Amino acid sequence: MSYLNKKLLATLTLLIFFAVSGQAAMTFKDSLLGQINTITTAVPFLMIAPDARAGGLGDNGVATSPDPNSIHWNPAKLAFIDKKIGFSVSYTPWLKALVDDISLAYISGYRKFGDDQALAMSLLYFSLGNIDFTNETGNSIGSFKPNEWAVDVAYSRKLGEEFSGGIALRYIYSNLTGGVLLSGSNTQTKAGTSVAADIAAYYTHELKLSKKDAVLTAGLDISNIGAKMSYSETGTKDFIPTNFRLGSGIRVELDKYNTISFNADMNKLLVPTQPVYWPDSTDANGNKVIRAGQDPNAESVASALITSWSDAPGGFEEELKEINYSLATEYWYDNQFAIRAGYFHEASTKGNRQFFTVGAGLRYNVFGLDFAYLIPTDQRNPLENTLRFTLLFNFDGLKKENESKEE
Repeated sequence: MSYLNKKLLATLTLLIFFAVSGQAAMTFKDSLLGQINTITTAVPFLMIAPDARAGGLGDNGVATSPDPNSIHWNPAKLAFIDKKIGFSVSYTPWLKALVDDISLAYISGYRKFGDDQALAMSLLYFSLGNIDFTNETGNSIGSFKPNEWAVDVAYSRKLGEEFSGGIALRYIYSNLTGGVLLSGSNTQTKAGTSVAADIAAYYTHELKLSKKDAVLTAGLDISNIGAKMSYSETGTKDFIPTNFRLGSGIRVELDKYNTISFNADMNKLLVPTQPVYWPDSTDANGNKVIRAGQDPNAESVASALITSWSDAPGGFEEELKEINYSLATEYWYDNQFAIRAGYFHEASTKGNRQFFTVGAGLRYNVFGLDFAYLIPTDQRNPLENTLRFTLLFNFDGLKKENESKEE
């Protein structure tokens, strides 16, 4: 065989090898898109919608009109709230179809200073009921009521006539075991703690839409940027649910008494996606060998803010599946009665939360009430057949009511 023929054969062999390898890689990547690869974090209770208004809007809230619960969804909105002081109390039963002692409670309040800035505080408390612990032989070693909570302090300020920024600081506490020993080991458990921050922005613009007054809004909130959390001295540390949320909306005043708004949100966890490992394969240190994706243990909180946009083992298509979205509409009559509806979608391979929500709201001079109800469309949901409610207090209304009585 001549040198030219040998060279041609080698070239053809290489081309066939790369073609087959590329095809195999594409087939492998495609197969990953159908696998369940849910992103898990510590303290997922931070991602539960705590108030009934957002709950009735399909967990939509980054660009809706401001209210006392804005500290959770977008603290920057508080600079545009039209009341001086107010607070709210929310209650959400959890897994009501199975147990009656798990619930989420939320208290939030704000105070405006002048027309361009506001301070707010909130407490989110998740009670997990009562758990009985047993040893390896099944004997009881005691019981405990696990709980998790987070305390927030937020500041919001207008940075222009139509734009505001906000920050929030958060202390997170999670006690799931009460310090018991892990079964089959001498590892002592402990409560997990972390400190996190939110960075937010809000935009509002008045315009005319078909000769009707309208308000265009947009919001951005990056929440839970904070330290990893561990439940033992020797255990690995887990990411907390750092989340990117972006949304927009439009509110139209149909006439003197009727107003309707439409909103759309998208959000994505900014934490590493679990890679796919080669089966029955380890490196020299005994670690699993990654076939596709990136090592989550090698990522810091700061680097994950960037790499989490491109680390899915299924490539760009899987990254798109990690983006959840929600659509919502809210109708108000005379700023006193509201009807709400929303839809939330999460990919089936990333958790499969897909549901419709409905809600209602009432506003009086001093206080208001919000209700929400969730209707799952695919799989069971911890909030199905559950009525959630929020009670709001408006101290401006109380002041006006007292002034009218004095007159």
